[in-house]
Amino acid sequence: MSSKKDKSKNLEKYFMSIAMNLAKDRVGLTGLNPSVGCLIVKDNEIISFGQTGFKGRPHAEHVAIKKCSKSELKGATIFVTMEPCTHYGKTPPCANLIIKSRIKKVVYSINDIDKRTANKAYSYFKSKNINVIKGLLKSDAKKIYKNYFFQKKINMPYVVAKIASSKDYFITSNKKFITNHHSRAVSHLLRFYSDSILTTSKTANSDNSKLSCRINGLENFSPRRLIVDKNLTINKNLAIINDRDKKNTIIFHSSRNKKKINFLKSNGIRLQFIDLDIDKNINLKKMLSKIYNFGIGSIIVEGGKMLTNSLLREKLINEFYLFKSDKKLGMQGSNNIFNLEKKLNKFFKKKENIETFLDGNEIKRYY
Repeated sequence: MSSKKDKSKNLEKYFMSIAMNLAKDRVGLTGLNPSVGCLIVKDNEIISFGQTGFKGRPHAEHVAIKKCSKSELKGATIFVTMEPCTHYGKTPPCANLIIKSRIKKVVYSINDIDKRTANKAYSYFKSKNINVIKGLLKSDAKKIYKNYFFQKKINMPYVVAKIASSKDYFITSNKKFITNHHSRAVSHLLRFYSDSILTTSKTANSDNSKLSCRINGLENFSPRRLIVDKNLTINKNLAIINDRDKKNTIIFHSSRNKKKINFLKSNGIRLQFIDLDIDKNINLKKMLSKIYNFGIGSIIVEGGKMLTNSLLREKLINEFYLFKSDKKLGMQGSNNIFNLEKKLNKFFKKKENIETFLDGNEIKRYY
């Protein structure tokens, strides 16, 4: 027969699991800030909830608390998936807001690793006579914040790459699309969950893609466009150079072509000079570091074979999605990536098949 204490613990796990689902819902959509889920409970009933706002603000605790009156909050318990912040940044500390609200108990899952606030909340709440519990469902939280912890530890974006091929491993042909519309929908979801999309000027010139998220209702969540263009060979007539979102484009280059530089700048394109590496190519590590400094925490790479191999060689890819059609291209195909699959098996420890309806296509995720 379960004790009162066991029932209370199970209830706490239940409420925290709901907060976890709220956090999962915004992963990849909160910029450099972690996606946090928050639940406020009183007399074993949920009275409010919150999620980190898109691009990282407002914080989840702020959202949940502001939905309630002071009388509702008095004596309540707040469940938060990550340690509430205790430092002043662009917004006041969530810990102060919790204290002022007269919430009596704080339950959070995992400590933040941001040096400004890490491991400070527990003792801070204790000093204010607030009951506090930490570590609830910590293993679940570790999975949610894997990308965030990676970014914070090395100050670089979390990089996901993808490439699509025919059944016989060709990635280019005279056909517009190699994989079917189901695979392309998954590809656009990956764009939706990324801060930015990285490609090369060669791929951009060839495809003239808008590099946007084209799923109904999600168009406004299109990622920032990042172009690797060593010699500024990008075509002036491309859609991404001339559309209304051109200010959302950053080109990384090492060119001294003043005429092209002035043209692109006059069109609202942001340019960033990057030094070359020992092989006379754009220094990819320096580029990724600069991208992180721009406030970009996640990247989806759609840059073809050369960029993919370069990033793999320097161990700069965290996850990889290999899309494969069920149809062969034969003589109609070019640019074969047969050896890429061997490299992926070598570089990544784990592999899984994405279980979804793809009508003959397949997706393998390496991580």
